[in-house]
Amino acid sequence: MSGIELDRRDGVLAITLSRPERLNAVDVALAEELLDVLNDLMRDPDTHVVVLTGKGRGFCSGMDLQGGPGGEGAGGRVQRLHHGIARAGEVTARLREIPQPVIAALHGPVAGLGAAWALACDLRVADPTTRFVLPFTDLGLSAGDCGLSWLLPRLVGPAKAAELSYRARRLDVTRADALGLITEIAAEGADLDAAQALAAELLTKSPYGLRRTKELLNASLDAPGLRRQLMAETAVQTLAFFTEDLAEGMTATLQKRPPTFKNR
Repeated sequence: MSGIELDRRDGVLAITLSRPERLNAVDVALAEELLDVLNDLMRDPDTHVVVLTGKGRGFCSGMDLQGGPGGEGAGGRVQRLHHGIARAGEVTARLREIPQPVIAALHGPVAGLGAAWALACDLRVADPTTRFVLPFTDLGLSAGDCGLSWLLPRLVGPAKAAELSYRARRLDVTRADALGLITEIAAEGADLDAAQALAAELLTKSPYGLRRTKELLNASLDAPGLRRQLMAETAVQTLAFFTEDLAEGMTATLQKRPPTFKNR
């Protein structure tokens, strides 16, 4: 049984985690399947925005501890655990690395690994049932899980990240919004529709501009300084002047009409 569902339409790929009977808990098979899709997106010129959501009552309840994070593959228990956790972490990295902006459509539990994947997305739309759960220290685990110890300090600051991680905090949608983790709060049950509407808005923007902006924002997180980032920005901005879409964007602005970008 497939662990994800795909819906492609008009430049948007919606990916749905599809293990609703387990609140979309992640096993190795789901992580590998999702990785295959994300790897394909690295070289996909026709998909411009990605939406990631979960089927049923929650976005994702985290790693499937009941089934065993490492699955039933070859090797000893340590090797299997390491493989399963590493593959889930690779999904976090790929969500950051694919050139398309990724919008998370959140509802219900966004727990553990699910929180890491949600925070790895570029934008987050949530309905009022959304609750972030970081249970690690209550379980005897480290809160450094699948990228959380890198993502969370960059999103909320190191002091607040420490508090949330040490105390195994739960965040309702109001608190998450106050911390800057939420892009938009939708009506209950409408998170996917709102995320799709946001994706449609992004489709009206320059594909080159979106992809290169994500690239530069990611680079800035590890940039050694302003001057290195200025060099990267200058290269990207110079290349933009050789695209047909730049001429279209400027012409449309002068003519006071919406631009029609062709990714050229």
